Amino acid sequence: MELNDAETRRYSRHLILPEVGLEGQKKICAASVLCIGAGGLGSPIAIYLAAAGVGRLGIVDFDTVDASNLQRQVIHGTPDVGRLKTQSAADTIHRLNPHVQVVRHDTRLTSENALEIIRPYDIVVDGTDNFPTRYLTNDACVLLKKPNVYGSIFRFEGQASVFAPHLGGPCYRCLYPEPPPPGAVPSCAEGGVLGVLPGVIGLIQATEILKLILGKGRTLLNRLLLFNALDMQFRELKLRRDPQCPLCGENPVITQLIDYQTFCGAPPPSATPTMHPDEVTVQELKRALDDPKLGIQILDVREPDEHRIARINGARLIPLSALPQRFAELDPEQPYYIHCKVGGRSMNALQFLRERGFQHLKSVKGGITAWSDEIDPTVPKY
Repeated sequence: MELNDAETRRYSRHLILPEVGLEGQKKICAASVLCIGAGGLGSPIAIYLAAAGVGRLGIVDFDTVDASNLQRQVIHGTPDVGRLKTQSAADTIHRLNPHVQVVRHDTRLTSENALEIIRPYDIVVDGTDNFPTRYLTNDACVLLKKPNVYGSIFRFEGQASVFAPHLGGPCYRCLYPEPPPPGAVPSCAEGGVLGVLPGVIGLIQATEILKLILGKGRTLLNRLLLFNALDMQFRELKLRRDPQCPLCGENPVITQLIDYQTFCGAPPPSATPTMHPDEVTVQELKRALDDPKLGIQILDVREPDEHRIARINGARLIPLSALPQRFAELDPEQPYYIHCKVGGRSMNALQFLRERGFQHLKSVKGGITAWSDEIDPTVPKY
């Protein structure tokens, strides 16, 4: 392909770099990249790959833009709230660089569609925020021999790498053979994330993609880059391929995509939510509060900063992180209804207390978010 006059002007700062030049920019413009996720990581990745001139940019996402996304998902704006993220992202990219072809995949990546979606692209970049999709992306990329440019973020820390066994490196399973137990790692919605952090990690991922396209520099293959924003410190761990890896090892046993929701202990995304025997709805919590004969007490296991934002009147605050040191303050005979933001930490607190002899426990399904939605809309949502 040849660059026209408009493209020559647009990419002039690339063209004068000896490591890129005209031939390198042609490679960039001829490349295709699939970005899985148009959220915190996907935003800077897609924006800067489009600015660099990547010719075909696929975006996989099924979600819509929420106001809480705007603190970090910079590809979307306030007028985009409620729109499909793929639609909003495509509009932003077209405004930035009309020479880029955007391919929208308005769907959830699944075992049924992953190979078909990923196959036409040269490079895959992982901008996901959940373990089932992360393992699915990894396995599909290994089976299709596609580089998987990985990144993840949480609170103030992030990490990045390039997984590509066909290029001599490990895969994601070599680093993390098993997913953590469900609920062990809070989501960004529960744990929070510094808004600029996905910008740092996402741009590292975008940089790795351009290096792979150009065949220049030393990529993060065989390396895991760790970033701590509070300390402004980068660290690096050496990685190597695990010969016992069930996917890319010497005797692989995973030769096709599996059920990743089951593998990670997560409910199927399309399944109708079911009540755990130890859960109550916010309506049941309200009825219990209105009946003084029941004598329940609400235990809030969120962090103090969250409690200052929103609270249920009368709730006692003991953060889950402090529960091992403070559970002796609680009466094992007292009925406790435990809540957090959406229900994950409260269930972990219930299990912890039950193991220590507490019997009269319930976890509030949906947490204070459901309380705000269904009982008291004056309680702020965050």
